[in-house]
Amino acid sequence: MEQEATRDAYGKALLELGRQNPDIVVLDADTSSSTRTNWFAKEFPERFFNFGVAEANMIGYAAGLALAGKIPFVSSFAVFGSLRAYEQIRTSICWANLNVKIVLTHAGISVGEDGASHQAIEDIAAMRALPNMSVVVPADANETRRAIFACLEYKGPMYIRLSRAKFPLLPDTGFEIGKARIIKPGNDISIIACGLMVFEALKASDMLEKDGISARVVNMSTIKPIDKEAIILAAKETKGIITAEEHSIIGGLGSAVCEVLAEEKQAIVKRIGIQDVFGTSGKPEELLSYFKVDARAIHNEALQIVNCKFQIEKGENLQ
Repeated sequence: MEQEATRDAYGKALLELGRQNPDIVVLDADTSSSTRTNWFAKEFPERFFNFGVAEANMIGYAAGLALAGKIPFVSSFAVFGSLRAYEQIRTSICWANLNVKIVLTHAGISVGEDGASHQAIEDIAAMRALPNMSVVVPADANETRRAIFACLEYKGPMYIRLSRAKFPLLPDTGFEIGKARIIKPGNDISIIACGLMVFEALKASDMLEKDGISARVVNMSTIKPIDKEAIILAAKETKGIITAEEHSIIGGLGSAVCEVLAEEKQAIVKRIGIQDVFGTSGKPEELLSYFKVDARAIHNEALQIVNCKFQIEKGENLQ
């Protein structure tokens, strides 16, 4: 399958938008060759600002540019751009509801050998807790491009979470902020995923198909505002839900889905994610397996849910 890194798609989209809109400015924290904002900087040096390793100052400057009518795109590695500058994002950006786009790369454990210090697995939880902040995690390069274009039309702060590694390109089902998309229909169980885990969910769905289980795969690329209707429909139409994310199980996609179901609809839910531990160094594919956030883990949990539901329906004692 053709592959492309979401950060590469970001760099291309940013350059294209920069040619169309002179109000776009780009800020980076000495990571521009990695976040791909250096492509924008090369063509528009007068609209590019490198702050060095000073993320908090970068966010404060972005707030000022937004107040002056500019459209700042702020970039760095996810672990530094979201957590090191958290207080400034909260108070300078979100409190004032400013039109600042925070696009951070190298998120999750798939950043690989850089290890725990560079693996952001708490960023979704932190960002979705902020009032006025929207949170988007694209599944592949095509969706990244659509998300970057869509966020330009959106007024207000937005966090877009990207990765370092190349992902396979998925069937293009479009993108709309706040809307999930079913990319594979199914009637037995639903797998709700975001980011690179959408591809793992599709692989798990293929494995389940060989077991005679029909698995629906839902791309929940907008974590906030979340698509409640898609979650409730999955709970009504299938035997259970598995959430899959390259993030802590605390506060991320799985938590958001459970919050909806706790108020709207009873359902069996299993969350696939990092089990409240820090990451470690390794190759991306090795880490997905080590932390049990891969297709095999989704497949195993799906089998348990379907078998459990079958026993409940027959009135048997659960094994």
